[in-house]
Formats: sequence, C-alpha cells, structure tokens
Amino acid sequence: MSKGRVILSKERFQLTIERLCHQLIEKYDSFENTCIVGIQPRGVYFSNRLHQRLSSILKLKSLEYGKLDISFFRDDFRQRDRPIKTYATDLEFLIENKKVILVDDVLYTGRTIQAAMSALQNFGRPNQVELITLVDRRFNRHLPVQADFVGMTIDSLDEAFVKVEWEESDGEDKILIFPRKLKSH
Repeated sequence: MSKGRVILSKERFQLTIERLCHQLIEKYDSFENTCIVGIQPRGVYFSNRLHQRLSSILKLKSLEYGKLDISFFRDDFRQRDRPIKTYATDLEFLIENKKVILVDDVLYTGRTIQAAMSALQNFGRPNQVELITLVDRRFNRHLPVQADFVGMTIDSLDEAFVKVEWEESDGEDKILIFPRKLKSH
C-alpha cells in the first residue's frame, strides 16, 4: 500500500470543525426543533465532535443527537462476497417535522447519503434535511447529492482515495489522500 499525503493537519482539522460549527450556529441559531444525525461508522466521529462543540458554545442542555446505521439500505448490500458489518442505530426520537442535520465524513459518490435518506424515513418525515460533510469529492458523484456545509473540497478526477483519520480511532486527527484506492481488509 502506498503512503498517503496529509492534506489537512491536526491544527487545521480542528479549525475546520470550529468554522463548521459557527456556520451551523448562523443557520440554526438555538437549534430549536433541530437534530443532528451521524451516519455510522465514520460520520459518527464527526457528529460527536459537532454535537459536543455546539453544546459547549451555545450552552445547550439538550441538542437532540442520534447515530444511524445504513447497512441494510445500501444499494450494494446484496452484492458483497462476505457479510456486511453493521453498527448500532441510536436514534431515540422521531424526526417528524424536524430539521435534520445529516453528518458524514466524506461525500464521494452520494450512495451513502441516498442510503441514509432511506433509513431516516423509518423515524418520521422531516421538515428539512441538510448535509454536512468534512470532505467533498465533488467530481466523483454518481447521484445528484450535494452537501450544504463542507469542511474542504477535493477536486480529484482519478482514483485517488481520501481518508479522514480521527484521534478516537486512528490516534490523530488528519485527512490524507492516497494515489489510488486502498484495498479494504
């Protein structure tokens, strides 16, 4: 496997999350009738950070927050050679008539977001859904999906692979780009 190049270091990583939090505050003010939903697994690291920081900045006692597993809603679910790994859905509220901030780390083809939108339907009909992503790979979209809030945009037409590493799982916050797609283990 080739070595990745760091395109966002730990310091800029935190600044990007801080900027996105302030953009959300500008849009949602007190977050009344609004919830945050992180897509399992990697979007949850990002949504955890957003939820913690927004709660701290705004001194919110309760900002509804959930985690959504999309495994069985993926369009490639039945095309896999081995069983799909599933994660816990932790959404203990209905999203009926609420504003939903859907969170993922990387927006690539749009298929993950399509699956998340399908999975969300099990929890009610939201008034609005907006997408926040740390990285937008905008030239690689398969579906007409775009993020409303973006940490950084990467314009790469080739098979480059972008990986967000989180301190909680990878030891350090950073974003890497690899010249070609990594093989999954």
